[in-house]
Amino acid sequence: MKTNEEARRRTAVVTGAATGIGAAITERLAGQGMHLVLVARDGARLEAAAERLRAEYGVQVSTPALDLSHQDAPSRLAEWLTDAGTEVDVLVNNAGASSLGPVADSDPARVRHLVDLNAGAVAELTALLLPAMVARGRGAIVNIASTGAYAPAPYAAAYAASKAFVLSFTRAVWAETRSTGVRVVAVSPGPTATAMNTRRMPGKREPGAVADTVISALRGRGPAIVDGRLNAVQTFVFSRLLPASTATRIAERSLRKAALGS
Repeated sequence: MKTNEEARRRTAVVTGAATGIGAAITERLAGQGMHLVLVARDGARLEAAAERLRAEYGVQVSTPALDLSHQDAPSRLAEWLTDAGTEVDVLVNNAGASSLGPVADSDPARVRHLVDLNAGAVAELTALLLPAMVARGRGAIVNIASTGAYAPAPYAAAYAASKAFVLSFTRAVWAETRSTGVRVVAVSPGPTATAMNTRRMPGKREPGAVADTVISALRGRGPAIVDGRLNAVQTFVFSRLLPASTATRIAERSLRKAALGS
């Protein structure tokens, strides 16, 4: 029989957990017997997912509905966890948004919203929950970045830049925590078949495949991993072999048609 301490430490918080990659990750963690805290904006969809996970895996599932792009949302989540007496073993920062189009034609408020969610909430939640993990000498944080983090992406400028922040931030925190017993890693998916990515693209990965990479990354040691062999090769070429200006021009040609239809 598990002790209360063992049960408490096997709890995962997954943001953006209602659909896509986040939902697939919750399946994998529940399959390992972990209790879950699912976070997303859509409370009804979260609770539907929670009911299914409880029934199928027999785990405890909580569903605080929050929009993490709001300035006070990460601290509200941390307070909720404290009030509930929840000891977080794994944090998966998966919530994110994307936008396609020229910056000059963008809604400035939407650009800010995207950056706050993709970068700001990731940094704040990491800073809020990491100290307790370090104090216990165990825990894990997975930050979902993107292959877009490895090179500028015209017509997806804010998205790629926000994910570059996530990648750089995670690598730095990994170095800071290497000797603490806490695992910190960035996982970078490429094109994935989710509601956020409806464009037809060759080589799209399924959310379940990305979730498998996340589970594998939790067992690894390095600070970052790219999901999928083809994606890994492409990011290596763009970030290591090509000059930044060349990589940017290639990305511009690739994304222009999708953004402008020409």
